[in-house]
Amino acid sequence: MEDRYDAIVIGAGQGGGPLAGALAAAGRRTAIVERTHVGGTCINEGCTPSKTMVASARVVYLARRGPHYGIETDPMAEVDMVTVRGRKRAIVERFRSSSEHRLAQCPGLDLFRGEASFTGPRSLVVQLSSGQRQEIAAETIFINTGQRPTMPLLMGLDGVPALTSTTIMALDAVPEHLLILGGGYVGVEFSQMFRRFGSEVTIVQRGAQLLAREDPDVAAAVTEILREDGIEVLLDSTAVHVEGMADERVWLHLRTPQDERTLLGSHLLVATGRTPNTEALNLWLAGVATDARGYVRVNERLETTAPGIYALGDVTGEPAFTHVSYDDYRIIRANLLEGGNRTTRERLVPYTVFIDPELGRVGLSEQEARNQGRAIRVARMPMSAVARALEVDEPRGLIKAVVDADSGQILGCAVLGLEGGEILALLQVAMLGRLPYTPLRDGIFTHPTLAEALNTLFAHLDG
Repeated sequence: MEDRYDAIVIGAGQGGGPLAGALAAAGRRTAIVERTHVGGTCINEGCTPSKTMVASARVVYLARRGPHYGIETDPMAEVDMVTVRGRKRAIVERFRSSSEHRLAQCPGLDLFRGEASFTGPRSLVVQLSSGQRQEIAAETIFINTGQRPTMPLLMGLDGVPALTSTTIMALDAVPEHLLILGGGYVGVEFSQMFRRFGSEVTIVQRGAQLLAREDPDVAAAVTEILREDGIEVLLDSTAVHVEGMADERVWLHLRTPQDERTLLGSHLLVATGRTPNTEALNLWLAGVATDARGYVRVNERLETTAPGIYALGDVTGEPAFTHVSYDDYRIIRANLLEGGNRTTRERLVPYTVFIDPELGRVGLSEQEARNQGRAIRVARMPMSAVARALEVDEPRGLIKAVVDADSGQILGCAVLGLEGGEILALLQVAMLGRLPYTPLRDGIFTHPTLAEALNTLFAHLDG
């Protein structure tokens, strides 16, 4: 028998979970379907576990640097990966349990654990984890099924124990030599983390720079930092073949700008992109269109091509960040429950790459602004010119801001430096308020703080 609801949410991620709760609280009988863990990628496989491990890696980094600060510590500080993993699992479980508890306490909300697929424009069947099947239907349906790591077409890859961004966090020992395919934010974050844990690390990047979305000077500064940390970075290099050995080590055969090369690693991490979780949904039966990569097509109100069906979060192909997914929830909540008219148009999306020092960025890069034909001015300064960074001996990186030449408004910025994501938030607030750069140039910030650097940064624009 088909069970009818007012609304169905497919996926209990950082957009879907809050949305289901808001719908139920508004008096709409709601079902939410989750095939793995409540909380989505962020809590279970992304932000929470990885940043917990980044924190552990920073502790061992500082412990080994103790003598540099005049503190006698063990320069060979040992890493216990079982304890690192246990701490990570405990925090994930706490966050996940909290999310599950919130859903369980919502009157009018039913949680189905299983895999959902469309059987028609307004109907679904859920293959429950218990083995049973449940048919459900609703006039309004929301797709929040997220993404998963992509496994590229690489000869021999299916025959080796390759790691993903999920499985690498389950290791109970430090890899001897970690080979990383991909120089995006996932590959970069894990490279520094495991180097600090004690691994030899090599990044293999097909493109001419790491972090392809960044300006070349920012990407070059990131590469310099990683190389200073002892990470081998191979650019313009293509993996052509991988083969496993009896002891589970891997040979990775490359084509580099100079020659053919073979690397021997103890572990291989594949970080070459992500794939939307849409193939099992049978979207065509509901009239929901996808793009060539499988992402659900939505308009600025997050409506799909099928009336009454919405999509939010990573599955739409927007930047795969938790804060984007949560803002998608806020847009839908405002429009459907509060009589609003919010859209995704021109929203300002920041992000931070959690290397050390952090890279925070928002708005247009210099390259993007020039490609748009904008008249711009660029403010740029090294973190070594920031008093606070020198005092704590973290002077690596740079701050860069792109300013409209006529209005003086800040169009975008990149902060590669100590607490880069936090400094970025100050700049983003000015951008949200459409302020020119001059209040940041002339404002009084506490000395010595990192925020004080903004005075100096924008003073550079005026000589």
